[in-house]
Amino acid sequence: MSRSPSRRLFTKALFAASVLSPVAAAPATAAEPDTTAAPDTAAVPDAAGRSSDDGPADGFGPELTARLDRAVEDTRRQAGIPGAVVGLWFPERGSYVRASGVADTATGTPMTTGVFSRIGSETKTFTVTALLQLVDEHRIGLDDPICAYVDGVPDGERITLRQLAGMRSGLFPFTSDPDFIQALENDPARSFTPQETLAYGFKHANTFAPGETFQYCNSNLVLLGLVIEKVSGLRLADFIDRRVLRPARLRHTLLPSGTEFPQPHAHGYTDQTPSGAVADSTGWNPSWAWAAGAMISNLHDLRRWAETVATGTLLSPRTQAERLTMLPTGFPGTCYGLGIFETGGWIGHNGSIPGYESVTVYLPAQRATMVLLLNTDISSGGQEPSSPLARALTEIVTPDNVYDRPVPPR
Repeated sequence: MSRSPSRRLFTKALFAASVLSPVAAAPATAAEPDTTAAPDTAAVPDAAGRSSDDGPADGFGPELTARLDRAVEDTRRQAGIPGAVVGLWFPERGSYVRASGVADTATGTPMTTGVFSRIGSETKTFTVTALLQLVDEHRIGLDDPICAYVDGVPDGERITLRQLAGMRSGLFPFTSDPDFIQALENDPARSFTPQETLAYGFKHANTFAPGETFQYCNSNLVLLGLVIEKVSGLRLADFIDRRVLRPARLRHTLLPSGTEFPQPHAHGYTDQTPSGAVADSTGWNPSWAWAAGAMISNLHDLRRWAETVATGTLLSPRTQAERLTMLPTGFPGTCYGLGIFETGGWIGHNGSIPGYESVTVYLPAQRATMVLLLNTDISSGGQEPSSPLARALTEIVTPDNVYDRPVPPR
């Protein structure tokens, strides 16, 4: 049987993947000004990529900074990551912002800290925040059955919105359906509607009874996107923009309708192709991921979002407590709440979509934030490339709170 990396991607199993072909390498560099950023009333990055609330400029000190530089370079090369953007912020200790490697393997253009990037399953934190705002307004209830909002969901009278947000619905993931995989492989520029993607999963029997266990499933979040649209009367992108992005002052984050991708952005590299060959996926259409994984953002927006989502700024304390009620996933050291995980004390989410990976997490114990943006999703040594990088960094800066491999972000 021929190797099919797309089946690896969409079924979320972790297999050893081919490392990228040798690329022109650029060393880690200090952050450059983010020329795409509009003026802001707080946390405006300066020419060194720092913000007014980053803490002391030399808080990490030369020795620790050099260790982080080496960790970024060593991990990036070992994992075959063409380019990476790294941000670490500690109010009492300082900050570390770096761009490493290349944004384009063909031209050798260096990666910069101002790039926009596809953030994959980090989209889930935005979708669930939007859903929980409707809970706060008493327009929906977390224990409402999905059948009250969307027809045709298998066992929909027993599956609740809470179970969908917590990955415990038992629905068959549409991304595991062979026909869906073939359709996407054959035409990665194709546009999918939410109804089309859900239909691929609904033709299969559910995998377990609602609430029985944890299973990562993008069908869940697509359904929640439809709930938000039905209750609010707005397109999901418009509701998230008005109710989440604007209040959080995230001016460089969006849910695209198709292949649009603001400049500047890095080229993305994936082996999620029929033959397993590495392809440039920069212009691929993420519409299939929609409410589960299609959003775009940048380093400084995600830096702000990490704290916002982890502390519940946009929600009532009661609803935030519901979001942060973490349950076991079956992955040691990692628990999952409502569209958010906890691993090693870090709270947030990771993301992966063909060509790109990301991590956005917050450590309440130190009010610390970590954001990673990568321009590949190709596994190395059986791991998603963002995981060893996050782990290497946290082993240095928070040895008591090491980011372990979280749930697969597919």
